[in-house]
Amino acid sequence: MSLAIVYSRGSRDIHAPSVTVEAHLSGGLPRFNVVGLPETAVKESKERVRSALMSTHFQFPAIRITVNLAPADLPKYGGRFDLPIALSILAASKQIPSNALTEYEFVGELALSGELRPIHGALPIAIATRDANRTLILPEANAQEASLPKGLKLIPAKHLLEVCAHILNKKPLPAYTRIETQNNQPYPLDLADVRGQPHAKRALEIAAAGQHSLLMTGSPGTGKTMLASRLPTILPLMTEREALQSAAILSIAGKPFNNEYWQTRSFRAPHHTASSVALVGGGSPPKPGEISLAHHGVLFLDELPEFNRTVLEALREPLESGHITISRASYQTQFPAEFQFICAMNPCPCGYAADASDRCQCSQEQIRRYQGRISGPLLDRLDMHITVPALPKGAISKQDIQAENSESVRKRVTHARRIQQERSKKPNAALLGKEVERYCMITEESHKALETAMEQFNLSARAYHRILKVARTIADLAGEKDIRISHLNEALSYRKLAQ
Repeated sequence: MSLAIVYSRGSRDIHAPSVTVEAHLSGGLPRFNVVGLPETAVKESKERVRSALMSTHFQFPAIRITVNLAPADLPKYGGRFDLPIALSILAASKQIPSNALTEYEFVGELALSGELRPIHGALPIAIATRDANRTLILPEANAQEASLPKGLKLIPAKHLLEVCAHILNKKPLPAYTRIETQNNQPYPLDLADVRGQPHAKRALEIAAAGQHSLLMTGSPGTGKTMLASRLPTILPLMTEREALQSAAILSIAGKPFNNEYWQTRSFRAPHHTASSVALVGGGSPPKPGEISLAHHGVLFLDELPEFNRTVLEALREPLESGHITISRASYQTQFPAEFQFICAMNPCPCGYAADASDRCQCSQEQIRRYQGRISGPLLDRLDMHITVPALPKGAISKQDIQAENSESVRKRVTHARRIQQERSKKPNAALLGKEVERYCMITEESHKALETAMEQFNLSARAYHRILKVARTIADLAGEKDIRISHLNEALSYRKLAQ
């Protein structure tokens, strides 16, 4: 009898918990069992491992083989365990030394020829391996993505034979050297592309500075989508921690990795036919949805009333908490969802109720039903509400030489965010109740004006705090330490459409 242990990594949420692969060889009729809560792809690894070992001219033991993937209560998914299972069998059968495997962690799917194929979720694995102070050996196709965490010793390989030659010290594999790239945020869009709409641009700048949610209402063709798509271009550059978190979510979702643009904020714009699972995540194994793919980025929902009501209601909790918890009978998964929410809608079914022209033929009842598709609780959670009017004649063809580009606006936004980080360690939109009272103090005169507005527009207690947070952001953009009545009045102007 013989036992060998190899270290690998599983998948849970955006984390990669340690998995110990134990191979035990014993006498008896030839049999190959894999235990430890494997799903179908892991169970099928038996045939891939058997063929890969035989194709590479290793001896496949014709005895009873038991492979245990510990811990036993952690579900195991995918083909990532092919390589560590193969190595554990080789070590247990004395074809490679087992003591040489303790300093490494292995992941990789095996082809029948022994070639290593890429896996999903390489970045969380790399982060966890670095924290465990081990060396990671994985398929070469995943090396660029896995090289993002600093301080990790990474060894990519193309074939099982290369890994075994490295373990046997016959032909050591070179460590992978990360190619540093400049984070220039090469967006092809610019805020200066939007003609006119100074009020909407101002609201977009405030939303970016405080990470506030924004609803834009206007007729078709007024520039709502153009404005939303340019929000990432005026947001502050991501820190390395934020970029790693965002890239880790894309990694476990199986999205393509681009080493040049990995620090670029994501912009997710799902179609209005998207389901609740597509938006919040789910499935088996659990995958992140659009709100998690927009982590530290922008989630834009165009034609908001056209979305299924249950889909929209699913946004209420992550808008408040910054994460989404998916609970099923057999598992509970939590994905981060700190996204900036931007949405747009028409004022009526035909879209022209806000126009000065007589093009709108919708009745008041039709307009009421159309706008009623969005629940009051969801509207109440949106910090800002603006109308995007139609452009006057000639505004499209007239060149606006005074239009600011994204770079100049981003400088002001970044400065305002820096003030917020120094003051409260978070953007203003994320301030909690006690923090709002501490950092958003107003004068007695401003308090009376706000109370009058609360009564006039029938605003909720949640709206009261959101108005204060928007006013705090306006003051930060102006470089003011205190919230003035002018800042509060401007913040109030972004709530009236909610009524």
